[in-house]
Amino acid sequence: MTEQPTQPAGTRPPRQSRTGLTSTGARKAGSKSDRSRAREFALQALYQSLVGKNTVADIDAFTRDLAGFSKADSLHFDTLLQGCTEQAAALDALLLPLLDRKFTEISPIEHSIMWIGAFELQHCLDVPWRVVLNECVELAKEFGGTDGHKYVNAVLNGLAPSLRAAEVNADRGKPRA
Repeated sequence: MTEQPTQPAGTRPPRQSRTGLTSTGARKAGSKSDRSRAREFALQALYQSLVGKNTVADIDAFTRDLAGFSKADSLHFDTLLQGCTEQAAALDALLLPLLDRKFTEISPIEHSIMWIGAFELQHCLDVPWRVVLNECVELAKEFGGTDGHKYVNAVLNGLAPSLRAAEVNADRGKPRA
């Protein structure tokens, strides 16, 4: 049996960086933009909508009281929460042809993330399509199931050409550096 080195009393282990990646590959809190944080809060709010069937006004009030909300882009959060809940049926109609199972068999987390991705691809044209996909994959890595990020990526990657054809074709035509 090997002995573990002990630390002298009163000393702390070295402080870990708040930036970079976690052990799961998700970005650490210090590396996140205001919009990334807005997407995280929108994901939590949409989950409450799907699972708890709470009203949007109640969800909005609850979410704004959560720790860290002040660091999020509240306008983007509003856009995502209001847009995804108001257009839920239309977003589901866009996603359904790309699914290999029923929505009832998909985690509410992945369902919410795909709503965010579909909504941003359709309505947030200031966000490049690859950024939308990357942000949704990051959300799925951090909050979703083990391989949920792969499913989210496949579905949104299939949706992007129909919603952002010119941008996707132009981007895919360029050699990657």
